[in-house]
Amino acid sequence: MATIYDKSVGELLKDFVDTWSDSNGVFVKKDVIDWFNKNYPNIKDSTVSAHITKFSVNNKNRVHYHAHLDGRDDILFKINEHTYRKYNSTTDSEPIYKFESKEQIVSEEEDDDREYDTAFAYEKDLKNYLAKNLEIIEPGLKLFEEDGINGLEYEVNGRFIDILAVDKNKNFVVIELKVSKSYDRVIGQLLRYKNWIQKELANSGQLVRGIIIASELSDDLKIACMGLPNIQLYEYELSVRLFERSF
Repeated sequence: MATIYDKSVGELLKDFVDTWSDSNGVFVKKDVIDWFNKNYPNIKDSTVSAHITKFSVNNKNRVHYHAHLDGRDDILFKINEHTYRKYNSTTDSEPIYKFESKEQIVSEEEDDDREYDTAFAYEKDLKNYLAKNLEIIEPGLKLFEEDGINGLEYEVNGRFIDILAVDKNKNFVVIELKVSKSYDRVIGQLLRYKNWIQKELANSGQLVRGIIIASELSDDLKIACMGLPNIQLYEYELSVRLFERSF
């Protein structure tokens, strides 16, 4: 996707760090967002926040944004929940590029129905497959992408949308996956994500829809979704094809 300005958001973030004049070099996220609002007002706050996460070498959530292994994205060091400084490769810890344990795969809102180790890999495989084949859900559906940030495990205030997509009419689609039976509590999670995207990312007049995909939809969930606008429910089945090989 083309950048809004002559430089990408990542390049502009590097400019901010290089020009930050505070004597100790420490800044908070609001400093960055205020700088973008003043100098590059067409870039959304949510996009800036996502890039701060991606470029912070010690933030484990950067793995959701697939930081480059060559170091080009290693520019920030997160001091605490709100403060940052420029990354120093000589004295700071090694950058995080991948999940270090299965616990990191689970969002802060861990579900009770993920009881077994296999479920972690199963849901991730399903998520990756659907992200690459969104047309099987709906013709024209594409993974959201903006200036190097895509919609696979899109961060929303420390939690992660499974898949954030855009439909053929350029409206947002929030997709939540459940590898086992899906209960009514998932609708609260979906509505929170949906409303956050409407408030923070969508343009005026741009709609946000929600989709829940599960191996089995509970009756409670079906009842909970009755009458809710722009919410769709899907059940999926896995199939296996065998091919005979001659030797």
